Amino acid sequence: MHVAIIGNGIAGVTAARWLRKLNDAVRITLISAETDYFFSRTALMYAYMGHQRFEDLMPYEPFFWPKNRIDLRRQYVEQVEPEAHLLHFGDGTTLAYDKLILATGSSYNTFDWPGQELERVRGLVSAQDLQYLERITPDIQSAVVVGGGLIGIELAEMLHSRQIPVSLLVRESSYWSSALPREESELVSRHILNHGIDLRHDTELQEIHDDGGGAAGAITTKGGERIDCQFVGLTAGVHPNIDFLRDTEGLELGKGVLVDGYLRTSLPDVYAIGDCAEVREPRPSRKAIEAVWYTGRIMGETVAYTVLGRPVAYDPGIWFNSAKFIDLEYQVYGDVPPKDGREGLESLYWQHPTEDKAVRINYDAADGSVKGFNLMGVRYRHEVCEKWIASGTHIEQVLQQLGMANFDPEFYKEYEADIVALYNRQTGKNLQLKQRRGLSAALRFLNFKSRAPRAISTPDAQ
Repeated sequence: MHVAIIGNGIAGVTAARWLRKLNDAVRITLISAETDYFFSRTALMYAYMGHQRFEDLMPYEPFFWPKNRIDLRRQYVEQVEPEAHLLHFGDGTTLAYDKLILATGSSYNTFDWPGQELERVRGLVSAQDLQYLERITPDIQSAVVVGGGLIGIELAEMLHSRQIPVSLLVRESSYWSSALPREESELVSRHILNHGIDLRHDTELQEIHDDGGGAAGAITTKGGERIDCQFVGLTAGVHPNIDFLRDTEGLELGKGVLVDGYLRTSLPDVYAIGDCAEVREPRPSRKAIEAVWYTGRIMGETVAYTVLGRPVAYDPGIWFNSAKFIDLEYQVYGDVPPKDGREGLESLYWQHPTEDKAVRINYDAADGSVKGFNLMGVRYRHEVCEKWIASGTHIEQVLQQLGMANFDPEFYKEYEADIVALYNRQTGKNLQLKQRRGLSAALRFLNFKSRAPRAISTPDAQ
């Protein structure tokens, strides 16, 4: 059996690895026009900032692919011909497949802004975007970044690291308020401003102006303000990269490629995973499209079983995400809605009086079971928080054991006692923090065992 995978991001590469783990005989072809080898997309910023070389972003050495008999094809797929099980490449060649996995990722959004087609106007989602930015950087005296998500602050930080003044335009009244509760969103806004970035709230892009040579020279906001700039970063969200699939007969599309609970599309022998996949019936409180690293990885592993005739339903598990706002670390586990007042959900929110640090613990108002954690500038262990959420542990038991979640108590100040004291003041209780901290306590709590693969009868990929 020959499995072709379009896309060499985390979803496609994980699918290839698990296909090889589960079956020593399957033929695997991994196709991408972007780069020769898989790289860590979330680390693109560090190459530009000089922390790493681009080759350092590759998780696997070049010998990994031939050793595991995963064929790499540097091509652009122009058309999928499902009845013939055939891929048509941009150079006129074709490739036959038995099974096809679509893992084509995302593209950055544009909104028909006048001037968006000019030079020195670009998003940041691909290796080519990074190369383009590197090439034009000598021409940039100042920049504007449009959009208040994670990519927006990354791009602003990148330019700021090269001593390029940046104006960051956010249409909301505080940063990333579509994803963060009000207090955390306002904290992030303050943090960005305090690090020398010109963050402008309640501001939207109206037009990008030509400098007279076919490149960006300024922008105008909807409020009528003109800002001179030689680069405009478009970071107002992403969308599934599926334009080349729109004429594929029989393939049902929504915003992404529609898939069932086993990641199967409407076409036989065709599957979709990662940012381009839209789940028809997502789990409660989950979105149909989740363009995050860890769900792509889970989808890649899951689809390998189904492709090989051992169907496994896609289970995204407990929601998780992490990022950095310049040097402010952020983690979220479980149910932390951005708006106040979700019915039945109580929130314990602690914020440091002088530093950019905050911890939010959400719990069910009826039974006290913990539902989610939001962390700013404080790191908690993923496995510990996930176990508390999965087992429905009571908020008061969590607070008494909170020290086990602390990721690095040996080197950083601990705030668990302050959080417990806040809960006591709010409730009139007298909870005491148990003195079980550190890695050994966390591992005992988790009953730590090395993870065993689900059903592997062939040698693991190395």
